[in-house]
Amino acid sequence: METPDFWDDNVAAQKVIAACNDLKEWTVPYKELKQRFDSARELLPDVDPSTDSEFFNMLVSELNAVDKALSELEVRRMLSGELDNKNCFLSINAGAGGTEACDWAGMLSRMYQRWAAKRNWKVEVLDFVDGDVAGIKSITLKLTGPYAYGYCKSERGVHRLVRISPFDSNARRHTSFASVDITPEIDDDIQIEIRPDQIRVDTYRASGAGGQHVNKTDSAVRMTHLPTGIIVSCQSERSQIQNRETCLKMLRAKLYEKELMEREDQLKEIAGEKKEIAWGSQIRNYVFQPYTLVKDTRTKYEVGNIHAVMDGELDDFINAYLKEFG
Repeated sequence: METPDFWDDNVAAQKVIAACNDLKEWTVPYKELKQRFDSARELLPDVDPSTDSEFFNMLVSELNAVDKALSELEVRRMLSGELDNKNCFLSINAGAGGTEACDWAGMLSRMYQRWAAKRNWKVEVLDFVDGDVAGIKSITLKLTGPYAYGYCKSERGVHRLVRISPFDSNARRHTSFASVDITPEIDDDIQIEIRPDQIRVDTYRASGAGGQHVNKTDSAVRMTHLPTGIIVSCQSERSQIQNRETCLKMLRAKLYEKELMEREDQLKEIAGEKKEIAWGSQIRNYVFQPYTLVKDTRTKYEVGNIHAVMDGELDDFINAYLKEFG
């Protein structure tokens, strides 16, 4: 059966509309910033700081705000990859360091959730495993927001913590590690074939609070893709069927990302070299003792206010990475 001409015309029209909308995402903010800049620049020479300091400071603040917004727009321009505009799954796994590492993984989870909240993104906890004493062994978050994958991909790698351990009665300094992995959420129209004989499905009881149904039935699902060894899991829904559907979606996303990387022959550039979650492989150091410092080992960007970073102030680190490796 031949495809009607009007169908092709409709598809073409939709592509044109989508292209126009993409273009507006850049031209409209730029025009607004240019108008704000021109207005402030025209007024500034006529203002005397000694007699009208309040208005002068307001204009200077406006110029600084425009400069910051323009810098953010420049970073957005770098997010032109095929997957950059997708939502994403962010997974954290505790590494070397035992209880201290589990606590560190929990701290990172809080940091990313606060960062996402500052951006007004939606955050869903899909799966987590509590630590034996404190913190978490692993957690998977779904981040829903504009260009979530494009921004989050800079966080993929090993994160190192140095601090005096609250779990050490002798108050000694400890070093701990946790790894962060980022996977884009792919659209339903992207076809990735997963045969039933290629996956192993394990069910288990969900950990943590969730009501009698969640805690007394094997509603959580762990899915293993046998050919690649990729493992995904979900326990956020009360229904095992819903958790299976989420696992399949996550697995399709990971397989598509893998296929895309192989097709473009840029695995090391996009995903970064796979490293052991231990000493010498970190992408960023977080030092609480004997001084406070957060330093990215790739861009060399550093901040002394570590508490602000742990409260979600990550944009400067991410922007530095995108400007250098975008």
